[in-house]
Amino acid sequence: MLTRMLDHLGLFVGNKLTGNHEAIFFREINDWLLTQCSGGLEDPGTIKYLLRDKEARDLFGEFIRFTMKTPHVISHLGFGKYLSLRTPESLDIPWGWKDPRNSVTLPIWLRLFPGARVIHVLRNGIDVSISLHRREVKVGSRNPDVAENLNCFADYLRLWEDYVGGCLEHVSSFPNGDYRQVRYENLLVDPGRELGEILEFLKITPSTSKFERVKKSIKTSRLDNQKFRDEFSAQIATLPESSMMRELGYR
Repeated sequence: MLTRMLDHLGLFVGNKLTGNHEAIFFREINDWLLTQCSGGLEDPGTIKYLLRDKEARDLFGEFIRFTMKTPHVISHLGFGKYLSLRTPESLDIPWGWKDPRNSVTLPIWLRLFPGARVIHVLRNGIDVSISLHRREVKVGSRNPDVAENLNCFADYLRLWEDYVGGCLEHVSSFPNGDYRQVRYENLLVDPGRELGEILEFLKITPSTSKFERVKKSIKTSRLDNQKFRDEFSAQIATLPESSMMRELGYR
């Protein structure tokens, strides 16, 4: 939701995107990083072994920098921008990309882009777990193999902890002013203020009319997740206590 709005307001987030507005080029690099560590989207913890090895971290970073100068980057820049720029690093407009995997691969990207500004979107872990489960059920209804291997509901909360914890750990020593934490719930409660502060953080100044139009597109009804919480009340009741949920003020 946020990436789609920022795209409309002047942030270049890529030419080829998924349905969730994730940049396919950078997502594939993140997937590659995770698989090199025998991990993946649902097992991101293995990347920590790579991040502990400075030499390996530097080698992977250099390979990614090289990849960003090859024709593979056309999927992100588009053909016209690639012909004139060759690499995203040459863009002279605000640009970036969205991918939850950045939460655990962030140190490698910060080595490549030390002046990057990071927006970390937080959402209640239980609501994220419900969303992930509903998505998997939908996929499973179309694919019997997926339906037979649906994860335990508690696994989704653990996955949320892995990603949120990874990002919080990586930004603990972040330079002041380069990291902004955005709570999904606050964005829905007061979209004008939150979106305005995000644009100020990114140094993007859209027209008033465009800002108002995008602001009105936010579906504040998403804040009320009680219907789905009632549906999953039995699973929620069995979830182990999460210290991270408590520390972040969620319940």
